[in-house]
Amino acid sequence: MKDDPVLLYTVADGIASITLNRPTKLNAFTREMLLLLRDALDNAATRKDARVISITGAGRAFCAGQDLGERDPRNLEKPLDLERIQKEIFHPVVLSMTQMQKPVVACVNGIAAGAGSSIALAADIIIAQDTAMFTQSFVKVGLSVDAGGGLQLVRALGPARARALLMLGGNLTADEAAKSGLIWKSVKSVDFKTECQAVLKELVQAPSTALACIKVAVSKASEPEDIETYLNTEAKLQGIAGHDQDYAEGVLAFLEKRKAMFE
Repeated sequence: MKDDPVLLYTVADGIASITLNRPTKLNAFTREMLLLLRDALDNAATRKDARVISITGAGRAFCAGQDLGERDPRNLEKPLDLERIQKEIFHPVVLSMTQMQKPVVACVNGIAAGAGSSIALAADIIIAQDTAMFTQSFVKVGLSVDAGGGLQLVRALGPARARALLMLGGNLTADEAAKSGLIWKSVKSVDFKTECQAVLKELVQAPSTALACIKVAVSKASEPEDIETYLNTEAKLQGIAGHDQDYAEGVLAFLEKRKAMFE
C-alpha cells in the first residue's frame, strides 16, 4: 500500500527487529528509509530490553541498493555531492552497526546489491537464504564502492578478488559468499527463518558483556585502520565518481532500462 511505512521496527523477547519495507522496489534505499534505519539502530543500541538487533528485508529482496529514482539527473541542477551524502546518511548507519556493543544479525532473504550489500556486510553475523545474491553493482552506474563495502570485501576475499568483483560488477551467490568467509552461513530457503530465529535467540541468552568484548576484539584484530578513516576515504572517492558525467549516464541508463554508454 502507498502509505505503508518504508521501515518496520519492533522490540520483543530481547530482539530488536528491523525490516526494510519497500518490497515492490526490492527495498531500495531512499533518504527516508536510511534516516529511519539510523534512528532504529540508535534506539536499539540504548534499549535495555533489546539484546540483539536483526535486519532483514520484506518480500523477495534484502535491499537492491540506492533507489536511483531519487537521483535522476534530469531532475537535478548540478551533480549530487555523494561524499556529503555518504557522510550524512550512510556512515551513521554503518558506524552504528559496527560500533554498538550489541550484536547485529543480517538475515539476507534475497538480493543484496550495491549499498544494500555493504549494509548487510556491516553486520556481525550474516545469514543468507541460499537463493540470495551479493551484487557489486556500483561500477554499472559509474560509481566506486561505498557504505564500507570495500573494506568488508577486501577483508574476506583479499584485494585481488575484491578488486575484480567490484570492477566487473560481479555477483556472489550465498553459497559462494559463505565458502569465501564473507558471510557466516548460507541456509536453504525452507530452513532460513528458523535458522535466523535460532541464532537470535541464542544471542539473547548469551552474556552481553562477553559479546561486546568479542565484537571489539575481532574488530581491532581485523582492521588495518579504523573504520571511520576508511569510510572518509571511501566517501571522498565516491564524491569524485559522482561528479563525473558517466555517473549521470549510468543512472539514466538504469532508469531508461538500457545499456549505459560510458565515455
